Amino acid sequence: MLKKFLASLALGVALLGLAGVSHAQAASDAAATVSAPTAAASATAAAAAPAPAEAASTAAPAAAAASAPVPNKGDIAWMLVSTLLVILMAIPGLALFYGGLVRSKNMLSVLMQVFVTFSLITVLWVVYGYSLAFTEGNAFIGGFDRLFLKGVFDPAAGTFAMAATFSKGVVIPEIVFVAFQATFAAITCGLIVGAFAERIKFGAVLLFMTLWFTFSYLPIAHMVWYWMGPDAYTGKDVVDAMNGKAGLIWQWGALDFAGGTVVHINAAVAGLVGAYMLGKRVGYGREAFTPHSLTLTMVGASLLWVGWFGFNAGSALEAGNSAALAFMNTFGATAAAVLAWCAGEALLKGKASMLGAASGAVAGLVAITPAAGNVGIVGGLVIGFVAGFACLWGVSGLKRLLGADDSLDVFGVHGVGGIVGALLTGVFNSRALGGPGLVTDWVSATVGSNGVFDQFLIQAKAVGVTVVWSAVVAAVSFKVVDLVIGLRVTEEEEREGLDISSHGETAYHG
Repeated sequence: MLKKFLASLALGVALLGLAGVSHAQAASDAAATVSAPTAAASATAAAAAPAPAEAASTAAPAAAAASAPVPNKGDIAWMLVSTLLVILMAIPGLALFYGGLVRSKNMLSVLMQVFVTFSLITVLWVVYGYSLAFTEGNAFIGGFDRLFLKGVFDPAAGTFAMAATFSKGVVIPEIVFVAFQATFAAITCGLIVGAFAERIKFGAVLLFMTLWFTFSYLPIAHMVWYWMGPDAYTGKDVVDAMNGKAGLIWQWGALDFAGGTVVHINAAVAGLVGAYMLGKRVGYGREAFTPHSLTLTMVGASLLWVGWFGFNAGSALEAGNSAALAFMNTFGATAAAVLAWCAGEALLKGKASMLGAASGAVAGLVAITPAAGNVGIVGGLVIGFVAGFACLWGVSGLKRLLGADDSLDVFGVHGVGGIVGALLTGVFNSRALGGPGLVTDWVSATVGSNGVFDQFLIQAKAVGVTVVWSAVVAAVSFKVVDLVIGLRVTEEEEREGLDISSHGETAYHG
């Protein structure tokens, strides 16, 4: 079955390649002058999320080209480092965090699922994902102008297209933004793995990820983060037209600095649907399912925390004030969530655990993601504390209420934490509560604040759309996979462990 999937994937990539060639236009005139839109706010105001890149424009006259913005080497260096940090989050960070939580007989299967999913999504991102997420299309999805990254680099002229940041006249090479956003897409899909660990076919993982990435991640990313960029707002007469070209949720004014909706809620809902549709693990509720190595889980959580500074602070797209604010909030909120989770465990069980501390760190990181550059320092601490307690409930009380075998508590941490962070972003963004506010006029880059309740409702709408969209796409995708190759391994294979039955290897010897 895995061979059939790989053959189908190869055929699909080949067909896309033919389509890209047939629609290709000479990029030599366009690449040097591309203007790329960003996400939802300016870096100085810290008001939203990562930034997209627009389709190639016609060549500018020599005089215009001479005055085109030149990227700052410090910004480029910061974005390259941030991209590396997000890769560190996924491999090895997420892989080791998840791997330590499963039983030893399934260690390699989880490592493989995260590692290969990351690789698969990276390739799909280059082929069509980036284009559908971050080029102009409609309010729900982008277009095909950047298939196979067409126009991003012109080898004949030796020129690179530029992408806007959150400040007028400030750019970075679009290829850097492409790489940065590829890591977001890849780790989002990797997060889902934890919900159905220890019982799913390897081929089913890859086919599901392809479908869900295409029909859930890409549209949500476009709806939340795509807009025309600050330089497009040249006067009040173009504001409505520019706003109308943005993604639906961006048009509403929702704030998501680094992926509370796009990454965490999106992935968590898909994982929960998968946990329901695959059913519970053999022996669930009757046998002990204890983590086989909390040492590896702690190492993984630590790598996640380190890498998350690139995830959040890198989403400023510039090495400036917004990145500094996001960096500090990522630091403080995570530490606050660790303390909150440990305190909650001590109150409930009489002891704080290493697993709890590691889980608390991830909960804080998740919750501060949409808020990182959108709230003040105190707001960040509050979000961390609330997330620590809320996610502890998510993996205990809520999990019992839902009745799903979410193996590694993807929904309890990423779903609950993402929702808490997204909603509280709407509260603590207010300048009256110490937040940086948001850009209220992109022509003049004026910063202000919406009413707390008004922004909270906007955030809630964004959360609701993400939950429903991801759930529907996940349910359909899992059903398609089940019909095509089947979802679960046999009971015998599950009892033997997926390391041996799916990969013919074992993590430990002797």
